[in-house]
Amino acid sequence: MFTGIIEDIGSVSNLKTELDNLHISIKSHITPELKIDQSVAHNGVCLTVVAINDDEYTVTAIKETLEKTNLSTLQINDQVNLERAMKLGDRLDGHIVQGHVDQTAVCTGIKEENGSWVFTFNYDSALNNITIEKGSITVNGTSLTVVNSKKDSFSVAIIPYTYQHTNFNTFKEGTVVNLEFDVLGKYVARLTELNKLG
Repeated sequence: MFTGIIEDIGSVSNLKTELDNLHISIKSHITPELKIDQSVAHNGVCLTVVAINDDEYTVTAIKETLEKTNLSTLQINDQVNLERAMKLGDRLDGHIVQGHVDQTAVCTGIKEENGSWVFTFNYDSALNNITIEKGSITVNGTSLTVVNSKKDSFSVAIIPYTYQHTNFNTFKEGTVVNLEFDVLGKYVARLTELNKLG
């Protein structure tokens, strides 16, 4: 489990394809504190550390992960939001994040406001995911509050700290991001769907 509070921004140092898998090597300040088999969220995707070498560690993304997330678009030197799994007893500063990305979205607008930014994203509503006004959403692993919720789009307001300490500062129109919708909302949506069927 994660909270959506980004710990570090890692840099992609190597990408190696093996069959349908992608081995992703990341340079990060948190590498010395990691161990093999530890879970780390990468742009919101929970992956297992499989190797550590000095300030660089490696994780493996399988075919399903690559098909459902933006990890397949990574290139050398890309910036990746990182968060280690929460410890039992820690404060939950964001919201409950599983590290299981539901789908991707495309950044369709960036509006700079006096001291903050508003980012707008469009997603495929046919996958039955929803947002609600003032509800929680995870964008590239970052826990955020939804504003301007619509059927297939939403916006988030970004404060300077978040802008500087996540990869939001690399986004432009057309950037593909990972979304994890609020787990409680997903259960409600599924129950509503089942009630309609039954």
